[in-house]
Amino acid sequence: MLLHLSISQFTLVDQLELEFGPGTSTLTGETGAGKSITLDALGLALGGRGSAELVRAGANRADISATFDISEHPAAGPWLESQELDAGQEVILRRTIGADGRSRAYINGQPVTLLQLRALGEQLIDIHSQHEHQSLLKKETHRRLLDEFAQAQELAAETRSRYKTWQDQYRRYRTLADSVEEAEARRHLLQYQLKELEHLDLSEGEVEALESEQRQLANAGEILSGSYQLAALLSGGEGDIAEQIHRALQLLSAMPEQAPALVEVAQMLDSARIQVDEAAGTLSRHIDRFEMDPERLSEVEERLSAIYQAARKHRIQPKELPSLQQQLQEELDNIGSADALERLAAECEKLEQQFRKTAGKLSKLRSEAATALADAVNQQLGDLAMPHAQVELALQSLDKPCSHGLEEVEILISTNPGQPPRPLGKIASGGELSRVSLAIQVVTAQTSRTPTQVFDEVDVGIGGATGDVVGRLLRQLGETRNSCSGQVICVTHLAQVAARAHRQYLVEKYSDGEQAFVALRELQYGERREEIARMLGGEPTAQSLAHAEEMLSRVL
Repeated sequence: MLLHLSISQFTLVDQLELEFGPGTSTLTGETGAGKSITLDALGLALGGRGSAELVRAGANRADISATFDISEHPAAGPWLESQELDAGQEVILRRTIGADGRSRAYINGQPVTLLQLRALGEQLIDIHSQHEHQSLLKKETHRRLLDEFAQAQELAAETRSRYKTWQDQYRRYRTLADSVEEAEARRHLLQYQLKELEHLDLSEGEVEALESEQRQLANAGEILSGSYQLAALLSGGEGDIAEQIHRALQLLSAMPEQAPALVEVAQMLDSARIQVDEAAGTLSRHIDRFEMDPERLSEVEERLSAIYQAARKHRIQPKELPSLQQQLQEELDNIGSADALERLAAECEKLEQQFRKTAGKLSKLRSEAATALADAVNQQLGDLAMPHAQVELALQSLDKPCSHGLEEVEILISTNPGQPPRPLGKIASGGELSRVSLAIQVVTAQTSRTPTQVFDEVDVGIGGATGDVVGRLLRQLGETRNSCSGQVICVTHLAQVAARAHRQYLVEKYSDGEQAFVALRELQYGERREEIARMLGGEPTAQSLAHAEEMLSRVL
């Protein structure tokens, strides 16, 4: 239930603080006074669309916050907890819009997205627009109203989800079925390419090993010649490295006094002699085992040529060929085949059955609720001076199912006895549409899980005794319903509606000569009498005041 609304620097509002309570509250005032501004601000706090034009001229930003009591709301607390937001007995929705058009949203002081703000707002308030009867000409509206009345929104959402899953899979099936020839050609190509790579039988690391071996075999002559020269240099006879180190050691040992530095030099030379001897031995064994094998070189080069040719064909590096072979095999395994097509067809059939099962449940709920909704609306129409009007909700089976189910929902009406029911737009006048819309809104609001109902001049085109009935209906909605406190906020121009409300607020526009301002205040009994008298006939007279007194006395 809405407890408090704070509006700052919004269009013509400088600063406004409003307290609301249970029951029915009406907002009245002269035409053009700005009665709908309050509801526009409330809609903004609930996540509605905003723009820089909504910021009061000269202000830096508009700031709107709405405080709700959610102690009796079964879904708001769990939703807040699921979003990791503070969940207590009250929740504050806040929205700011800067003069630059930038918007920010908060729930209980924590920044949130507009989607989060809107999702919570939809649970707390239903706003019925004065233009809502225009949407009543659309079949989408008829289906939505019936689903809400039947409490079938979750089942309708599940139906849409199952339909989408089925259709997504069916599109994949059609794509595969339409490309059977293309898939077959691709399969043959993959099989041919894999056969070539399997014949090549390249292993991981083979390319690097072959390239190394090829370099060694191709340069065998130079390697052997150089090895002989190196062997001669190390220990090949007079003047080789080994001989030079030996002579150096002899010179050191012949010295009469061995200084520490010379001892260290002798040790290093002795170590070098040992290293040279070992190097010479290793080199000798290398030369003994070294073979020049032209046939092996030819084999290696032929193998590398085949590998390089395959890599060029696929435009990759030679070492990437094993990975390519694996990729091609996976594609071949997954490519569309008759078996895959059959599996996909079976999956589509299964998904269709799941959709039809869910949609069938939805159809049953709609069928049961359609009669009840029509009866309730017809009863309200009788009270709204349309006693001969008969509304019915027609459920027409579709040739092909769609995302919203197996049938089309349409509201039909007969305004005169003996006249067959026809679509609303073809038979109902503007005033009749307004009353049908109000009757439907009143009926659906009674079953709504949303605690606060807001009506923005839904009584346009209605007056006289019918206006009194509208006021009575709105007051009933504001009474306790659905095991929780009801709350109705209504912008109206009808004195009959205002008089039936539990409380009344007056919207006034004034100017200081430079700027216009909108103010709103709650009226006490005497002020209500004067305002209702004005609504009855302009400037209050003794007669209109007496009439207003009589109207108020009926309910207060």
